Amino acid sequence: LNEVYTPYRRVLVTGATGLLGRAVYKEFKNNDWDALGSGYNRARPCFLKCNLLDEDAVRGVIQGFQPHVIVHCAAERRPDVVERHTEAAINLNVHACASLAKEAGGIFLIYISTDYVFDGRNPPYGENDAPNPLNLYGKSKLEGEREILRHCPGAAVLRVPILFGEVEKVEESAVTVLWDRVQEGAESCTIDHCQQRFPTYTNDVAHVSSFCCPQDPSLRGIFHYSAKEQMTKYEMACAIADAFNLPSSHLIPMTEQPAGAGAQRPQNAQLECSRLELLGLSVEPTPFKTAIRDSLWPFQHDKRWRQTVFH
Repeated sequence: LNEVYTPYRRVLVTGATGLLGRAVYKEFKNNDWDALGSGYNRARPCFLKCNLLDEDAVRGVIQGFQPHVIVHCAAERRPDVVERHTEAAINLNVHACASLAKEAGGIFLIYISTDYVFDGRNPPYGENDAPNPLNLYGKSKLEGEREILRHCPGAAVLRVPILFGEVEKVEESAVTVLWDRVQEGAESCTIDHCQQRFPTYTNDVAHVSSFCCPQDPSLRGIFHYSAKEQMTKYEMACAIADAFNLPSSHLIPMTEQPAGAGAQRPQNAQLECSRLELLGLSVEPTPFKTAIRDSLWPFQHDKRWRQTVFH
């Protein structure tokens, strides 16, 4: 008889229906972990519906599944939404962290945080540099970090910058949403050319998360991971156009922030990532053009690419 292989390592991924959570869940599955993904508004049949604000529900999931690792991806990560719906965002970004960390006990917990904990005035930022968030989103994620480390001192906080990856719709990422402007072609449009960003591929972040071994005592505290290609949104849009052989002459760089442009963003919150690199746990970032092609090709009007893949 063939032996049935049962993975002995169990991981719980919160926010597994979101942009990063999907990639993290898939990465652990591909590495033979027994993965349980939880979601809420977008929970699907293969994911568990769990309200992270319900402490009894969280306790039930953790006690029932008994994970060795929890990767906490669930968050309200849209800065303008946090400004408008502050209470709901604070509940998810801060209070859910506290209840999850309390229930985690000795389970190894990885919390996904953000470069927006920094004000962007004096980059690059190391793990020990003092945070000074400019907007409520950054403040809420910083509070979330503090709750995680207060209740779970052995946890790892992984700060990452602006993310993109395989999206369900282009609006799901502040990078892929530029696709619509690139495709407009005929109509000129202005795109931000002030704020310096480091667009980072969710698959790379997922790789880093899966490397983190709960038995390693050096894996605690704050870590940074970021792609290395520095771009404004205008430069991202031009790179997207180039990746798909589309024109970019209709894209106009906007070098001044318009008034009333929503939540304030840091000018350049570049993350310095030496802690992960010194531990040999970093991942060489996927080149932007390669990763953006993989993320956006299903949204092409011209479906010839699809045919080469599916036929």
